Amino acid sequence: MITAAPYRVKFVCWTAAAAVAVIFTVVAVGLRGQSEGVAVFGVGDQVAMIGLGLLGATAILWFTRPRVEADADGIRIRNLFGSYDLPWDLVREIQFDAGNSWASLELVDDEVVAIMAVQAADKGRAVAAVRGLRALHSAALVR
Repeated sequence: MITAAPYRVKFVCWTAAAAVAVIFTVVAVGLRGQSEGVAVFGVGDQVAMIGLGLLGATAILWFTRPRVEADADGIRIRNLFGSYDLPWDLVREIQFDAGNSWASLELVDDEVVAIMAVQAADKGRAVAAVRGLRALHSAALVR
């Protein structure tokens, strides 16, 4: 069984999400002010600012969603939007061409499905994942 998820993106996203949440919270705490003729920020504004920070952090963490799992029966891909559960007999080829950001599947009906979990930025991990997927694909075609 092969399981892969983006490694570097996960680290960057968790770091960025934490930074966004902290920055929005610090700014919210500093939003107190009572002046005439100037905007006054109350507790509701502070809560809203913290909420926006948490919403932004959640949006950043969405990029950690991609994952791929494969076994002798088929491949299951979860990308940012959408998921695929495909048997190996629908897969013509597993592509990971130079210059591409991530691997992809070419299906027998000429459709191409991105495997966003296997990213070029992960270098050796991505190559190992593609080799494992190709080995499972080849073994399934022999059966």
